Amino acid sequence: MSFPKLGNLAPNFSLLNQRGERVELKAFKGKSKVVVYFYPKASTPGCTVQACGIRDYTSEFKALNTVVLGLSPDAPVKLKKFHDKYDLSFDLLSDEDHAVAGAYGVWGLKKFMGREFMGIIRTTFIIDEAGHLVKVLEKVNTKTHNDDLIAYIKGIS
Repeated sequence: MSFPKLGNLAPNFSLLNQRGERVELKAFKGKSKVVVYFYPKASTPGCTVQACGIRDYTSEFKALNTVVLGLSPDAPVKLKKFHDKYDLSFDLLSDEDHAVAGAYGVWGLKKFMGREFMGIIRTTFIIDEAGHLVKVLEKVNTKTHNDDLIAYIKGIS
């Protein structure tokens, strides 16, 4: 699998959020920039650090007219627990069948503790107001992810 091409329209998706409401990417077109970040599993240490870092920068993202969407293969019920426990300020979307992860090229073979399995490869996509993919952040550092995002978005604003 490969990532969508920079400059092209980002692949649209329509997924349920932590409240069971449908969120569609194209609804943001013409209104705001969108950060779509894929993470492996809610409530794990790295994913929690990443999500809380983004939450702590809510005002910065808002000032930059940027919406953040976190996607994982978790069910909406699990996402709600994660969202509520850490008082997250953005939607978490459920991609249980990995269809969106596949379309973005982030569903693939992973290795952990000598075991191989299919899963989410932690990756972030930045989409401009016109709906075009402008940046792919690979090999995301969960501790600096929020700072990396703000720095890039400030550079394109």
